Amino acid sequence: MDNRWYRTSPRTYARIGGLLYLVIIVCGFAAELFVRGSMIVSGNAAATAANITASPGLWRVGIAADLVMHMCDIGVMFVFFALLRPVSLPLATVAILLNLVQTAVLVMNKTTLLVPLFLLGNAGYLHAFTTEQLQALSYVALRVHDYGYGFGLMFFGLTCLVVGHLIVLSTYLPAMLGRLMQLAGVCYLVNSFALLLTPTVASTLFPFILLPAFAAELLLAVWLVVKGVDVQKWSAVVETP
Repeated sequence: MDNRWYRTSPRTYARIGGLLYLVIIVCGFAAELFVRGSMIVSGNAAATAANITASPGLWRVGIAADLVMHMCDIGVMFVFFALLRPVSLPLATVAILLNLVQTAVLVMNKTTLLVPLFLLGNAGYLHAFTTEQLQALSYVALRVHDYGYGFGLMFFGLTCLVVGHLIVLSTYLPAMLGRLMQLAGVCYLVNSFALLLTPTVASTLFPFILLPAFAAELLLAVWLVVKGVDVQKWSAVVETP
């Protein structure tokens, strides 16, 4: 196999991946906290519907930010595959497959966020429902989105465990970053399974359970941008028969 591209560009790949990861973090926070967080009123379908009806453009911007985030996911997947493939091709392949499932689930899950826009519009076929029914159905769609997001993060939690393990083994990236990513994976899995199995516990854990995950991903992204990889150790791994 020709490994010249590994030897000549690992830092470039790392910095591209880090920048894309930062875009993912920014878009995710903008969509979840500043858009949906400001418009969804927990337990109040009428107030939530009123907010969405008042600012449908902002709601669409939140969906678009999510989609940009998932587009960047593809680039990050490729970068991690390229950087971690020398450590273990089978595990790097498993990581990218898990990540692809996560991204596919989350992209399809975005369609549930369009449901309130349809239900709260002025189409003639909606006259068969009362205002309260439309508001309730819209809120149900948002609850379904929450669970769909949790399902996607189950696969991302597994991705973090595998990627973290590969980082620990790599030697050309700090083992501590790998351990933190493994912790992030555990947090994602606990949060998602709690949401499914014990929603009351999940509401108590959230958002604190995801703070370690946020810290781990942010540190990894910044490290990739600022430091990249240790090229000398990288070359030693790549050139090992």
